[in-house]
Amino acid sequence: MELLLKQNIEHLGRIGDVVKVKSGYARNYLLPRGLAVMVTKTNLAEIERARALALAEEQLRVAAMKELATKLAEASVTIEGRANAEGHLFGSVTGAQIAASLREKGIAIDDKAVRLAQPLKEIGVFDVTVHLHATVEATVKVWVVQAKPQ
Repeated sequence: MELLLKQNIEHLGRIGDVVKVKSGYARNYLLPRGLAVMVTKTNLAEIERARALALAEEQLRVAAMKELATKLAEASVTIEGRANAEGHLFGSVTGAQIAASLREKGIAIDDKAVRLAQPLKEIGVFDVTVHLHATVEATVKVWVVQAKPQ
């Protein structure tokens, strides 16, 4: 069964795509939820207008993310942690801690946007990737330092 998508659906297609799906998937999921419509001239014209709006909206979002990426490239974060004499932390620095430090500096970042291959477990300076959009990534310098004794 061929349908015209009204919304982006992961692993299926984007707005305005004509997709071929099984009739049960169309009848029980896509059509009742309003995610797709039957392919007609009227629906094609309507979806093209929606696609143009979505594309303009996406371009604005990407521009905002690129602006945020330039802010992030200039920013650096310092996180204190207790460590032994060799510089190994007793705990670790996670992406959530880095995101929280960025939010304290006024840069709104989601915890999941900070991408660490593994938690930081040593004192030092690290370059951490922040994934803002499918096409936009930024690098933040993270300083992990010894906490002052209390």
